[in-house]
Amino acid sequence: MSSPFGSWPSPFTAASVAASAPRIDGARFVGDEIWWGESVPADGGRMTVRSSSGGEVLPAPWSARSRVHEYGGGAWTADADGTLYFVNAADQRIHRLSPGAAPVPLTPSGPAHGGLRLQHGRLLAVREDLTRDPHARGIVEVPTDGSAADDADSVIVLAEDEGFHAHPALSPDGSRLAWVRWSADRMPWDSASLAVRDAAGDVRELPARAALQPEWTAADRLVYADDPSGRWALHRIELDGTAPRGAAQVIAPADADTGYGLWVLGNRWFQPLADGRLVAVRTNGRDEVVVIDADGSARRIDVPCDGHVSVDDASGSRVLLSGSGSAVSPGVWCVDLDSGAVETVAGGAPADPEWMPPARALVTEGAHGPVHAFAYAPANPAVTTPAGELPPYVVFVHGGPTAHVTGASSAAIAFYTSRGIGVLDVNYGGSTGYGRAYRERLHGQWGVVDVDDVMSAARGLADAGLADPRCLAIRGSSAGGWTVLSALVRGGVFAAGIDRYGVTDLRALAEHSHDFEASYIEGLVGPLPASAPLYVERSPLTHADRIDVPVLILQGEDDRVVPPAQSEAIRDALAAHGVDHEYVLYPGEGHGFRSAETIVDALERDIAFLQRVFG
Repeated sequence: MSSPFGSWPSPFTAASVAASAPRIDGARFVGDEIWWGESVPADGGRMTVRSSSGGEVLPAPWSARSRVHEYGGGAWTADADGTLYFVNAADQRIHRLSPGAAPVPLTPSGPAHGGLRLQHGRLLAVREDLTRDPHARGIVEVPTDGSAADDADSVIVLAEDEGFHAHPALSPDGSRLAWVRWSADRMPWDSASLAVRDAAGDVRELPARAALQPEWTAADRLVYADDPSGRWALHRIELDGTAPRGAAQVIAPADADTGYGLWVLGNRWFQPLADGRLVAVRTNGRDEVVVIDADGSARRIDVPCDGHVSVDDASGSRVLLSGSGSAVSPGVWCVDLDSGAVETVAGGAPADPEWMPPARALVTEGAHGPVHAFAYAPANPAVTTPAGELPPYVVFVHGGPTAHVTGASSAAIAFYTSRGIGVLDVNYGGSTGYGRAYRERLHGQWGVVDVDDVMSAARGLADAGLADPRCLAIRGSSAGGWTVLSALVRGGVFAAGIDRYGVTDLRALAEHSHDFEASYIEGLVGPLPASAPLYVERSPLTHADRIDVPVLILQGEDDRVVPPAQSEAIRDALAAHGVDHEYVLYPGEGHGFRSAETIVDALERDIAFLQRVFG
């Protein structure tokens, strides 16, 4: 059957996409079982914990979600006996759920918690207290017997100040604590130190450029990720107490990153094994997983996941991996490193190549250097491609902006491609996954480099004869929404734009930014007040009169990162200039859509909008 691009019949409904895309949030070995965190889109995006033995460990209405640093992460952990410790989304208190019992609080009301870690029977957490002036953050130890539920003084403060903290790790004898710390005027991927505290409470900061995830591999040895060479790699340092015994040594360096932007607290880019080996993720666009032997040699292991892989846990020769893949859906896998056996624990369904062929990695030369992207061509085995026609494409722009996409298989992508609309997912300058130099292209250039790069990638696709240059749209969320609107202001490439809770006014964003990102905008644009004119000039709202193509705007009513006022300002400006636009406000949604109802409505509006624009 021959049918025009964009109108192909598809089995990928919006409802099936919403149901097929739960978010995985870490995995653990728990006795003989494997547990993992998973979102429930049909239940408003509630985060539950499931078991390989079947069923939910964390029943409704409980939800394990942290709001530390606004983006949370590390909201649950468990012990070998099956006791779950989790951050309750509603009140941000840590709770204990013992087998056969109801959840009980372990921390008092007020502060938020995240980044939970249970070591040597001690429960550690990152704590953020926004009720204090000034705001305070740190590493705490929480009694597991419930004695601190109504007694804040029973929570043991191991480190606390106005900066930021992540990744606590206890030494084998429990006498020392290592963690990552960065100051409030920097972002962790720019500069973060490695801190070590001894039993007396003395703290030493060790030399590091942008440290991540310290782990003790011996009583006097730490392994952590850092990027002094411009690529995050594993490093080993030996200590006398808290003092370094010589310089850190790099372990198995490669032209890839073991680490990426520290937006959430639960990611693990490597795990040490009891026999001295290390299992690590390496990212250069896509991910690979390697085993590093004691002599520093590394070998790649064959696993289905190659996107945003987290090495969540290790037990003997087995490791738990979570992530996505170019040929499988997001999931959890148990890998035996000695036998090579790979068990799919959750998700991980193989993609049908007739409907979802692997994405093609593309590199386009742009004004600031090479631009990386992944192209998903239209695919539908029931349809014959119209002769002599080129397909429409929608360019996806990821948020962050310090983040990246990996060319993963996705029902959300197939929703478009199965209907005859291609997708180009762009890792513009500023993205992680390609080293520090690529990441730092965006310093002081947000609204310039990202816009140049997405436009170059779109033009490159059309120039290569892969897309109809008259039918190119652009879609992005949050920081990606900013780039969408900025590209439409520039004009000349895109026939339409889809903006999901995008930034429209830099001054408003800077005024209302939460603590974690308080200095982020200054690094991306310039310091205030000296750069105030630049904030006005770069803002899409300033030049809304230049937008002359249709725009779809989708916004969460409860968004605290990019409040509805941002979207409503650009909506009003478009209306004032007679520009074709649609605006939808979703009650109960924050920064990122979680409920199935919202996901379904947003996808259906996307496709209807594109079909209308492309005719």
